[in-house]
Amino acid sequence: MLLHKSSWPEVEDYLTRSKGIVIPIGSTEQHGPNGLIGTDAICPEAIAHHASEAAGILVGPTFNVGIAQHHLGFAGSMTLRPSTMIAAIYDWVASLAHHGFERVYFFNGHGGNIATIDAAFAEIYADRSLGRAASNRGPVKLKRVNWWDYKPVFDHCKKLYGASHGSHATPSEVAVTYYAYPDAIKKVEMNPKVAPNGRFTDAEDYRAKFPDGRIGSDPSLAKPEDGKVLLEMSAKALIEDFRAFEAS
Repeated sequence: MLLHKSSWPEVEDYLTRSKGIVIPIGSTEQHGPNGLIGTDAICPEAIAHHASEAAGILVGPTFNVGIAQHHLGFAGSMTLRPSTMIAAIYDWVASLAHHGFERVYFFNGHGGNIATIDAAFAEIYADRSLGRAASNRGPVKLKRVNWWDYKPVFDHCKKLYGASHGSHATPSEVAVTYYAYPDAIKKVEMNPKVAPNGRFTDAEDYRAKFPDGRIGSDPSLAKPEDGKVLLEMSAKALIEDFRAFEAS
């Protein structure tokens, strides 16, 4: 069940059965020479939609621009400031809570979002701790999970790609997007085969250290059939984890 494809009476009916919703959240940023700019939003969205079809979980709209200032040296990348993203997450949760949602599960596809999502949660919890009145809001609980962190998914990535997996423009995330959008598959020779690793600060520093956008990865290993397996593994784990959170 997708929020954007539901009517308000259908959402009211859903709330009689469940107070939980999944929000895919990602980023719009470069993913190396063969990765899609929407990779970090496409992955959690595709996995969450698969889980929704399998288990009837309500999935909200994808929060598809995140914290990506360091990618702005590459054409097409977009970013929010951390303060903007915190304010937006706050308002998304407040809107959902106003209607009676009490469990909001943020399903993340971008490591750079983690600190800001967690800070937004802290702002929301601080409201209740400080005693501010807030419409008819109930005891909202929040959770953030990265799609690749479920143990079966993480272990399968290590098995498939080993040291070539890296940390940005990884073959696993590219594989999921290639399964979701097979017409977008791009064959590009990587040079060097495995990208360097390292730290970075701003966009200029990132582009200088990682000129093709990759960090520690070889995304030419990405295959849509592997993406299918990873998507299905992550969706199964999402269903199990969301159900436990929903009941908490």
